[in-house]
Amino acid sequence: MVRASQTKTGVTGTLPAQSEEFRILVAEDSVIYRKLMEQCLSKQGHPVLFAKDGREALDLFASHRPAIVITDWTMPDVSGLDLVRQIRQNFREAFSYIILITSNTNKEQVIEGLSAGADDYVTKPFHEGELLARVGVGSRMVELHRQLDAKNRQLEELALTDPLTGLPNRRAVEQWTARQFSAAARHRFPVWVAIADLDHFKKVNDTYGHEAGDLVLEKFSELLKAHTRKSNMCARLGGEEFLLIITHVDKEGVKIAVERLRSALAEYPFEFRGRVVRVTASFGITGLQGTSAPDLDELLKRADAALYSAKNSGRNRLEFAGLDAGHADKG
Repeated sequence: MVRASQTKTGVTGTLPAQSEEFRILVAEDSVIYRKLMEQCLSKQGHPVLFAKDGREALDLFASHRPAIVITDWTMPDVSGLDLVRQIRQNFREAFSYIILITSNTNKEQVIEGLSAGADDYVTKPFHEGELLARVGVGSRMVELHRQLDAKNRQLEELALTDPLTGLPNRRAVEQWTARQFSAAARHRFPVWVAIADLDHFKKVNDTYGHEAGDLVLEKFSELLKAHTRKSNMCARLGGEEFLLIITHVDKEGVKIAVERLRSALAEYPFEFRGRVVRVTASFGITGLQGTSAPDLDELLKRADAALYSAKNSGRNRLEFAGLDAGHADKG
């Protein structure tokens, strides 16, 4: 257990070491009620942040994104109601369970508070057990929201990932290039697009079965990822066709990078049914540099034409398409 205490921010309570992810923010101008809250909430073992007014509460919320906010209705500067509204308006991406504390039992005021974005309310003077119970409800709601958010992120990731190889798919490429290609135009750095196609892949499937074909696809994906910098992009477009996008290098630099990948695959000894099998790939490459954002479809079309040339020239090689007139070809 860790004893946390920080006068400046008002952090208090006996905390489990792993509980930093679940904070409670209390906005209360009364010293007496802040002390009562401290005594009550410290029993749950979560970090508690205390604010003496609404403005301080907003600053703490922006810094810590607490899971639960407990705010008095009547406070100087920014009222509890305004605090609720500003949290809901300015921090839409952060889910927090908000409990209003009020001495007014008028139902119209309660309705106003809930309509402003509060999730629950407690009347003053509050009962310790009731407050803890309502905080418990909030904790469960926050946990459910976090689980749902994690599941949604997982589904989004699956939607952007090729299930066999684990590489990004065409949809992920489109999202990535929408950002990166705009940056390329803004900062005028080169963009290179290489399409790789496994040579005679159908023969591998027909001779050794689809399991062997899948192993080839998976291994090439590993090699592709190993030869792709974090600032670049690789993906599976479909079938035996893959994509590599390289930035911030000249023609000679991209040629060296792709040649290393081609050589790594050609030298890898696959073994199927007791036989060592060599698999190769052909590459078509194109590039662009200028003040206009590159068009992905146009670059893919040009890279595909270069790939066709590589296939016709004997396979297991790389070919460059004609570069855009605005490209600064240094190679």
